Amino acid sequence: MESCAKWFSFSTSYLKGSEDMSVKKGEVIELLVSDMAFGGRGLAKVDGMAVFIDGAVAGDRVRARVFKKKKSFAEARVVEILDPSEHRVEPRCEYASWCGGCKWQFLDYAKQLEYKRNHVVESLSHIGNIQDVTVHPTLASKHIFGYRNKMEFSCSESRWLLPHELSDPEIEKGMGIGLHVPGTFSKVIDIKACHIQPEMGNKLLGFVREYIKSSGEPVYGLKSHEGFWRFVMLRHSYHEDQWMVNLVTAQDKPEVVQPLADALREAFPEVASVMNNITSRKAGIAVGESEKCLAGKPYITDRLGEYTFHISANSFFQTNTPGAEALYSKVEEYAGLTGSERVIDLYSGTGTIPIWLSKGAQEITGLEIVPSAIEDAAENCRRNDVTNCRFVLGDVRHELPDVDVKPDVMIIDPPRAGMHKEVVQRVAELCPERIVYVSCNPATLARDLEMLKAHYEICEVQPVDMFPHTFHIEAVARLERKA
Repeated sequence: MESCAKWFSFSTSYLKGSEDMSVKKGEVIELLVSDMAFGGRGLAKVDGMAVFIDGAVAGDRVRARVFKKKKSFAEARVVEILDPSEHRVEPRCEYASWCGGCKWQFLDYAKQLEYKRNHVVESLSHIGNIQDVTVHPTLASKHIFGYRNKMEFSCSESRWLLPHELSDPEIEKGMGIGLHVPGTFSKVIDIKACHIQPEMGNKLLGFVREYIKSSGEPVYGLKSHEGFWRFVMLRHSYHEDQWMVNLVTAQDKPEVVQPLADALREAFPEVASVMNNITSRKAGIAVGESEKCLAGKPYITDRLGEYTFHISANSFFQTNTPGAEALYSKVEEYAGLTGSERVIDLYSGTGTIPIWLSKGAQEITGLEIVPSAIEDAAENCRRNDVTNCRFVLGDVRHELPDVDVKPDVMIIDPPRAGMHKEVVQRVAELCPERIVYVSCNPATLARDLEMLKAHYEICEVQPVDMFPHTFHIEAVARLERKA
């Protein structure tokens, strides 16, 4: 089998295609899947044209329907698996072929880890022109099911039916609460059990669903923008086993939501918080214009290592708690702190990395653009008696040139888009001895490291799996300044 994830070489090889293509939109063709492309899809070639296939894995022989045809590539979906790959497994979830939550459940987990590492290797090579760097085997997630501590379920007045449900007259065709079909905003699958959240989450979701059905209030229409019930968000504290239920509604109707909050607290002692976010905005975002605590406290409590954090309805917290601890442990190892270093942490969020590193540093300065995250970071420091971290509010691009710190170590944990080139230039000017780059996107990791490699040795990269059954991968890179 060829090495996986050749996505980034398509522009010079696979995507050249052929002027005499036989692939046509709408037709069903038989394909032998030879590889895995970045983005999690299978890859096959027809007369030199790349065909990306949803629901396929390297080694499959499939019949697939072409739904998009471009000059240099085509996209298809599996219609029938003729001869399965040896790495294909039976998904636990009945929605696995349709739901966008975890699209790799059909792939053996050990093979998932291998493909994810290869995605990082290929990105470094093809985008960053970085070869011969040590990319370690992917660190596995402690849990491959039940690992997500936050799930956001959309309400829909008309749920999307699975193919086998279309002809069943007994199937309810009304409201649904669940996850979206990939690439759509209005097609919601009514999820009875999501296996990437703890089982208690499914019980809570079922309880809320039945209440909503009997409430007399309409579910929000994703096209009409009318109705009351919009989202059900569940948050879980891994270490404390506490739950938050956040009900997102279009109006403020305490007479409707308060009985549900009281019933939840009575039926489930694990529920420590019931919140009501209220928003009249049409945007499909589960964040309220206002917020009320209906029962319990306005937060749940969890830990990362020895540090305690309060998690509110809309605050950021890594969605795989043991995975975050593994990730931060690797950041700590690569930072190599001895107690005397000054550290700058770019894109510091709610301060979890600075707090994790605080005992090893003389001082840490975090830069973050979101005001509420800065407030949470300061509060998290107070709660954990951390006194050597400070946080600067503003765009990293504009604030970094004025930071009054000559860092020994820099931590960089950017969003998926990576760093602006002006930020990369300023990082090089500050020339810390060591950089630890934390990435959620192999493509932008490779691009940014290429801009830094003139000044820094790319010593090693450690992929960390935070999201089993998806193609997403975190990676931590250690950089040392060249002499």
